[in-house]
Amino acid sequence: MTSPLFSPFTIKQITFKNRIGVAPMTRMSAAGDSIPREDVLEFLKTRAKNGAGLVYTEAIVTDYESAQGYPGQARIVNQNQVDAWKDVTDEIRRHGAVSVCQIFHCGRMAYEGINPANRVIAPSPVAPMQENPMTGAPYPVPEQMNRFDMDHVLNGFVETAKGVVAAGFDGLELHCAHGYLLNQFLSTYSNRRTDAYGGSMENRYRFIHEVIQAVRQVMPEDRLLLVRVSNWGIADTKVSLFSDASEWRQMIQLFSKEPIDAISVSTYDFAADEFGTGKTMAKLTREVTDLPLLICGKIHDRKSAQNALADADLVLSGKSMLLNPNLVSDIAADRKLSLYESEEAGVAYTATPLP
Repeated sequence: MTSPLFSPFTIKQITFKNRIGVAPMTRMSAAGDSIPREDVLEFLKTRAKNGAGLVYTEAIVTDYESAQGYPGQARIVNQNQVDAWKDVTDEIRRHGAVSVCQIFHCGRMAYEGINPANRVIAPSPVAPMQENPMTGAPYPVPEQMNRFDMDHVLNGFVETAKGVVAAGFDGLELHCAHGYLLNQFLSTYSNRRTDAYGGSMENRYRFIHEVIQAVRQVMPEDRLLLVRVSNWGIADTKVSLFSDASEWRQMIQLFSKEPIDAISVSTYDFAADEFGTGKTMAKLTREVTDLPLLICGKIHDRKSAQNALADADLVLSGKSMLLNPNLVSDIAADRKLSLYESEEAGVAYTATPLP
């Protein structure tokens, strides 16, 4: 019996040959030219060659002033960078896969000296509670963004989107998850503003709306625009970024009014009971939107992938895709596969060539 994982799925004019994709994974492998190492780019080509229907890039930072949060992050705002990524998108397309570039601004998830302008900015002057694992020191208290900062950041998203289009990507994803800048606006955990960009969900969502509208204007209609959302962040990981299922649904309903083509939901575990509702995050999301859904979180073999597809349209794998070049064929053959630990994925942040 053919698995639904290997049936095609179409969003607008773009057809995915199967429902299995490479999740976006933040990296630190770019040199001073902000272009990733060749083995990192080769990793994306290889996963397409080996059967993935969708291949995401790592998250690409959106400006040279305040977007960066880690050393060695990539950009796509000049011709050399565009050309490097064009080679990748051409190869992904040659193997029949769809390419999506994820872009983001790290906001308060940064530290002194990491950005060219030596600025750490955020919706509010609130630092994460935990220490920064990169420095072993507390995160700095960020500067609260003013309107000039917001316009500058907005322009960074637009200019990066132009680079994404020029490099031939089939789609672009706005990273509104994991405690990065756009997510920082959405969550009262990091957004304590009392102006038009704080307080109610509608106000907290306002800047994201502005970014979506501006980015869509520079993207051809035949390119996909997606957003990624989550209830967890990479700092203070035990904190629920949204208060309850009602607040989550309200956010999804706002996204559903936008000119976007799909929502990608990032979880620790796709099968987990969320907000004490007895429902998974994909199911909670599906109940309030007709947009196509992508899901990730402990999807590592045929059974987990098929179960995750019950309330989603495409499934994404991070650690298993990273560490197993043959994941798609292993899923097709229903081979016994283990769930990788986070520590094993640490190779992504070293100079060791990726498998």
